[in-house]
Amino acid sequence: MAHPKRKISKTRRDKRRTHDALSSKTLAVDATTGEVHVRHRAHVSEGNLYYKGKMVVENYQKV
Repeated sequence: MAHPKRKISKTRRDKRRTHDALSSKTLAVDATTGEVHVRHRAHVSEGNLYYKGKMVVENYQKV
């Protein structure tokens, strides 16, 4: 098994881990239905599937 030749300092280790934090998802309000949804994703409202404020599928059934 490989072993490091020198100990990696805490500063160097922590610099690498700065990008590991989780961020919250960006939410948007649909102009047509007024429903809050995740941006750039289709969402269901009253049985219909909407994307960018337009109805994409009528009477949507999740399989």
